[in-house]
Amino acid sequence: MSENKTATTVADLTKVKPYGDTLNDGKVEMAFTLPVPYGEEAEECAKQYVKKLGFEEPNVTYYHELAPGYTFFVVYGSAQQTIDYTAIKVPKVEGTVMDRVECGEWIGENVGRDITVVGASIESDAHTVGIDAIIQMKGFHGHFGLERFKHVVPYNMGSQVPCEELIAKAKEVNADAILVSQTVTQKDIHIMNLTKMVELVEAEGLRDKVILTCGGPRISHELAQELGYDAGFGPGKYAEHVMSYIMQEVVKRGWQDKPLIADR
Repeated sequence: MSENKTATTVADLTKVKPYGDTLNDGKVEMAFTLPVPYGEEAEECAKQYVKKLGFEEPNVTYYHELAPGYTFFVVYGSAQQTIDYTAIKVPKVEGTVMDRVECGEWIGENVGRDITVVGASIESDAHTVGIDAIIQMKGFHGHFGLERFKHVVPYNMGSQVPCEELIAKAKEVNADAILVSQTVTQKDIHIMNLTKMVELVEAEGLRDKVILTCGGPRISHELAQELGYDAGFGPGKYAEHVMSYIMQEVVKRGWQDKPLIADR
């Protein structure tokens, strides 16, 4: 009895499926809108669509008219595909992550000076939630921002900051790192803005003279590197993740004496 129970409660990480009521039942909840009028035909349309996606036993648990000709659905289905979790390799920011106090102590012992960073939400992005979470003293979700870190001098330039102004500020304060935040992602506007920033930094001849990082709800380390950044920080990352990377990178690059940007 116990052997059978073990066999059905231990997941095979080479064949991972969604978990709902029981292991490997593949149960998935989906929410979507179809451009069809509300009614029984709409319900059947949603079921058939989910089947074409590869799910079995679709069950529409809720549907509602959003507007004439548009219906919203909540549907359950059973996924059949599996993923080999053991084969997944995700690019990650290198280095040891330390908490706020540890970061301050590490900088004092290994850098021997303050680390200066400038950050902003660039171009058309009017949201400061991301950059404030990283820089402002209160931080976010119990994680204090860089203003609370010892041996860190942060400048928060706010939102809708042209890339040229952020770069000029970095040069003015001889920053070690630039933090770029992008919250708005509709139609991949964040990709365009982030690309513009990299191109201007390169045009100024500063690409290897400043640590360039970015963050936002759709940012990953892999995407950031593809766009030309040194590191990317997405959901679940806080000020300590950002500073842990920056301070270790400062030492790695031999910037302990803090040369001027132009002389690095």
